[in-house]
Amino acid sequence: MAFLLVGVVLLALKWGGVEPVAGLDWGWVAAPFGAAVLWWWWADWSGYTQRKAMEKEAARKAKREAKARRALRLPPSRV
Repeated sequence: MAFLLVGVVLLALKWGGVEPVAGLDWGWVAAPFGAAVLWWWWADWSGYTQRKAMEKEAARKAKREAKARRALRLPPSRV
């Protein structure tokens, strides 16, 4: 996401004619978009995206279980 934000900022500065970005080649301005594509490809290929989704779901489940245990006035889980 950071690559995408940098790319959008550079693109806006290039189109706005703000120096020193206005003097850069288009390849330098477009490079962050290419880096974002490479990052997303790698994240999907390596399983990073799925692993993060599973961690998020596990955290939501643990929070839900802890809330239920508090509502039932049970001691916290040891796991």
